[in-house]
Amino acid sequence: MKVPINEPTTVYGWDLTTPYGSGTALHELGHVLGMEHEHQSPFAGIKWNEQAVYDSLAKPPNRWDHETTFHNIIEKLDSSQVQGSKWDPDSIMEYEFEPGLIAAPPPYDTQGLTPPGTLSAMDKQWALKWYPPMPKALPILREYKPAVLELAAGRQADFIIKPEASRKYTIETKGGTDATLVLFEDLDGTPRYIAADDDSGDDRNASICYKLFAGRNYTARVRLNHPGPSGKISLMYS
Repeated sequence: MKVPINEPTTVYGWDLTTPYGSGTALHELGHVLGMEHEHQSPFAGIKWNEQAVYDSLAKPPNRWDHETTFHNIIEKLDSSQVQGSKWDPDSIMEYEFEPGLIAAPPPYDTQGLTPPGTLSAMDKQWALKWYPPMPKALPILREYKPAVLELAAGRQADFIIKPEASRKYTIETKGGTDATLVLFEDLDGTPRYIAADDDSGDDRNASICYKLFAGRNYTARVRLNHPGPSGKISLMYS
């Protein structure tokens, strides 16, 4: 589903001025960045007292039905969805659980689980791995000249685009890969999001058609989700 740039895509669930507000905001923004719930990791080894979990989450403030609780708590992620530590109980992506909900492992079976509600050391480590700082000097992507890349899954590459004419351009990837393509405009050294396309799950390549203006600088970012048979991907604009 395509959401207009001026409409919200994140729902926090309750008032962020409450004691849980800052942790809730960080948690939901973690989802925006692609982070999953720690307690749903297939490597965490958590066993639930399932009926107690359903009963607890049906109460305020959540008031979740059976399906919502299963989707957010009980259901395990597929191992192919998980990149990160085996289990980080201190992660901002971990929920708080009262005693009696976790059957194993100890000591959480008796004392419950209370994460600090802040970014853990592993949260920061993985965020920097997935979203490395942009290099100071980026390569320039020339019109009609594709850049061929070999990227590992989860890695990205950035290119500067300096259009010579003001017109509509197509920026696109090529190759048998799954990738996300994002276009930014440089505003006094700060990248401003313009558009994005994700071809994952579709039999096509990522493509953005947008009017660019001569004299302005843009950044095209390609992020590889799945390398495909060759592991190679090309990026070009025309």
